[in-house]
Amino acid sequence: MTRAGDILVLGIGNILLQDEGVGVRVARALAGATALDGGELPPGTRVVDGGTLGLDLLPQLAGARALIAIDAAELGLAPGETTILRGADGRAATAMAHSAHDVGLAELLGTARLAGCLPPVVTIVGIQAGCIAPGLDLTPPVAAAVARAVDLVRREAWSA
Repeated sequence: MTRAGDILVLGIGNILLQDEGVGVRVARALAGATALDGGELPPGTRVVDGGTLGLDLLPQLAGARALIAIDAAELGLAPGETTILRGADGRAATAMAHSAHDVGLAELLGTARLAGCLPPVVTIVGIQAGCIAPGLDLTPPVAAAVARAVDLVRREAWSA
């Protein structure tokens, strides 16, 4: 569970479906980063591999002052292109994004809003998927986007 006032970085996705797992890959890269490689996150930041847990992630959101969610999305962009959506724009975009999760980010955020546990600051880092099919490897353009997404998340966390 996230402590009150924490920043929650939440990677979402199914690593068994190629690019669908990019959010999890970004979260894992952030969790493995150290101050020596420039990977330091602000104190009180929790990085969670949310995988495909869906609504089971609600307790993680409770009490967080900011949420940065990373997920594959259908944004109409070239594979690997990354977009940051904040606040109301982010909530609206999740309703339009397509996901292979049983319960996706849109449902998680909507339920958190209804339950009164949606953090006041919500940022979504959406990465355009290229291929969502069985497989363990990201496609090359989406794999190349992981490092860019890590940097974006790090900057967002420091400004949250």
